[in-house]
Amino acid sequence: MKRRLLLLVVLAGLAVAPRTALAHKPSDAYLTLTEHGGELEGRWDIALRDLEYALGLDADLDGRITWGELRARQPEIAAYALSRLSIDRGGQACATRVSDRQVDRHSDGAYDVLRFRIVCPRAGESLAVDYRLFTDLDPTHRGLLRVSGSKGEASLVLLPGGGPVTVGVGGEGPWRQLVSYWREGVWHIWIGFDHLLFLFALLLPAVLQREDGRWRPAGTFPAVIKRVAGIVTAFTVAHSITLALAATGKVTLPSRWVEAAIAATVALAALNNLMPLLRDRPWRAAFALGLIHGFGFASVLRDLGLPGGAFARALVGFNLGVETGQLALVALFLPVAFALRETRLYRVAILRAGSASVLLVAGLWLVERSLGVRLLP
Repeated sequence: MKRRLLLLVVLAGLAVAPRTALAHKPSDAYLTLTEHGGELEGRWDIALRDLEYALGLDADLDGRITWGELRARQPEIAAYALSRLSIDRGGQACATRVSDRQVDRHSDGAYDVLRFRIVCPRAGESLAVDYRLFTDLDPTHRGLLRVSGSKGEASLVLLPGGGPVTVGVGGEGPWRQLVSYWREGVWHIWIGFDHLLFLFALLLPAVLQREDGRWRPAGTFPAVIKRVAGIVTAFTVAHSITLALAATGKVTLPSRWVEAAIAATVALAALNNLMPLLRDRPWRAAFALGLIHGFGFASVLRDLGLPGGAFARALVGFNLGVETGQLALVALFLPVAFALRETRLYRVAILRAGSASVLLVAGLWLVERSLGVRLLP
């Protein structure tokens, strides 16, 4: 039975392994709809790296997208983006027309900014937004929607291909916004493969204990739960602190530094399993390294530019979602790991080989993010 459980764990790891190359900041676009005196205007910030992947903007293949290359493809970019966005009001489709173009920078690089006017045949308090950008290319992409009018603002997370989402121009209830960002936090932790591997590296030795230079099975399940609770709590408190500081702009760090530092924390956590340096109180390591991960979570909320009240709800909802995603991972992993802890295969194939694999991937990420090169597919 234990060998079967081990086989399931190994197969699950192999199933997700090819996706670990996507460990950089997930693909996000920022869509803002504003009403002025009955007229609607839109602003859509789309990352150049995503447009390059979809349309191939780098004509001379030199690794850089120049203003000339971007300007030559502007009509194609506008047609591509607007064909993947539908807005209805009062039950009838609205027409969109490009009014201006520019380039702006976000925390993770350059974005093409598409400004457009929205003409609706009927009036109404709500809009139905059908968002389909990059649906066929990147299932991890998300559209961060902000709608503002004379009566208030609303913010939601749009899932490509998820169907039309109705949002009020006069503002949305706080509960719906909270749930939206809670859902995004859950999804963010599940597609944030660097965060997942970091947590995985911390959890691997949780069902074991170090004695006389060797890993031996831990005693009881309650003792293991207590140890894991300390690790997860320390990581949660740490990244919550830096998430709040970074998202509110009190502390800002360059995106490349943050991403490289996160890769380094993953490598250190895996290396500690192979060559234990921090043998006692693993929650201390989880707290120290978790401080860095909070900066990685913050860029999405900061770039959206939400106002005070909505920002607080988004921050709380997103953070709660991250914790929900982490606890779900722990609940799935821990019982299986505890059942297998006495097997030599767990200590060799799972702990050592798993940690070595995490160390290798994290090392490649560190080189990629530090030097701006691509090593993984």
